[in-house]
Amino acid sequence: MKKITIAIDGFSSTGKSTLAKQLADWLDYIYVDTGAMYRAVTLFAMQKGFIEDAKVDQGALENALKDISIDFKKNESSGVAEVFLNGTNVEKQIRTLEVSALVSPISAISAVRTKLVSQQQKLGQNKGVVMDGRDIATVVFPEAELKIFLDASAPTRAERRYKELIANGDEVSLEDVLNNVVERDHIDSTRKDSPLVMAKDAIAIDNSHMNLEDQFHVILQLAKDRIAGRI
Repeated sequence: MKKITIAIDGFSSTGKSTLAKQLADWLDYIYVDTGAMYRAVTLFAMQKGFIEDAKVDQGALENALKDISIDFKKNESSGVAEVFLNGTNVEKQIRTLEVSALVSPISAISAVRTKLVSQQQKLGQNKGVVMDGRDIATVVFPEAELKIFLDASAPTRAERRYKELIANGDEVSLEDVLNNVVERDHIDSTRKDSPLVMAKDAIAIDNSHMNLEDQFHVILQLAKDRIAGRI
């Protein structure tokens, strides 16, 4: 069967990763969580003391990029691919609100994006891949056969993220999460290097009032049609 590249972009907390994982599992494709890669670099910068008072020592981070190795390894019990930073499983650490608050400034650094985009393109060079992020359809895979742009209202996304953090045992307020969502939207949309924009040939999906099952089936049908050459 013909294999394609599926690129999923969108704002934070729109469920891009959940959707991408579902599609990859159903289609037996490779799933790459690019957001997790940027989160891993952010965690690295925090661990090395390259961030102080929310300000990044860009020069120090750029010089240390050669020392960063990011891998995805499947958890045999859950079947989910988890993120390893320099050989250490950091899946839980990179999902905290502290990392979320700093990942957009880190992602805006050109040297960071250059390093990670190159890795992402290598991972998807043989097609049969589902990748989600902010610039997959516009920068990483502009020739992807299926491009999806997910969106939802900021309050809806904040509530989703809040519930995830509470379920993970984090002590956060809904107001702080909403502020983080709005701030990330602004940074992602206005950064100089690879800002978040919808590709001209992407299909826009607003999932504010869709549950995960409905969203999955809508986009799975789009993928089936694209693979079969019907659209």
